[in-house]
Amino acid sequence: MPALSTWNLDPTRILTRRELTTVLADLSARTSRANTQRNLVIVRLACCCGLRVSEIGGLQLDDVVADVQRPHLRLRRQITKGKRSRCVPMWWDGATLADIVAWKARRIADGARGTDPFVCSVQADRRGLALQRAALRRRFISACKVLGLARLRTLTIHHGRHTFISHALAGKRTLAEVRAAAGHASLLTTSVYLHVAVDDDGEVGALFAFAH
Repeated sequence: MPALSTWNLDPTRILTRRELTTVLADLSARTSRANTQRNLVIVRLACCCGLRVSEIGGLQLDDVVADVQRPHLRLRRQITKGKRSRCVPMWWDGATLADIVAWKARRIADGARGTDPFVCSVQADRRGLALQRAALRRRFISACKVLGLARLRTLTIHHGRHTFISHALAGKRTLAEVRAAAGHASLLTTSVYLHVAVDDDGEVGALFAFAH
């Protein structure tokens, strides 16, 4: 990452609350289709959990720990950028938790177990196989098509990570909490996101309010 003194986060790299709500609502209305439900989970993992594309691709069923008081994603050091394991909270947002748990149930119903990929192909001839990074990037863009072509030209799946960090801080999670969830080596990196506008109507959203 460039030196923090010269690095400014472009606001267009963050989905506003309105944009993220639009994308999630569009996908949620069509989750009877496996392809759409899988795309919804990719958006959740990127924008509501802050996972990098390599982390999404490397996530296994056993890494989704939902049957505990504080459900979380277990990021093994083998799939993280800095080779440091971390836990990503799913209890910060109930809707995110529900969507991820629903997809895990679908994967289990399809016969997936333990070390099988969490996010996978749903095509008949490749069902259950892990998606490569290029495919995950395409699926993310496809999931966001409701935002229109002009906006799609500015987006990448990594913008989901920027979105998560910015919204989590705006939702009153502490710097230390967000640093740990994102896997940043320094609080200074996390603090870059503190003053990024995440809403386009002046109202801070509750997307990452504590889920009871």
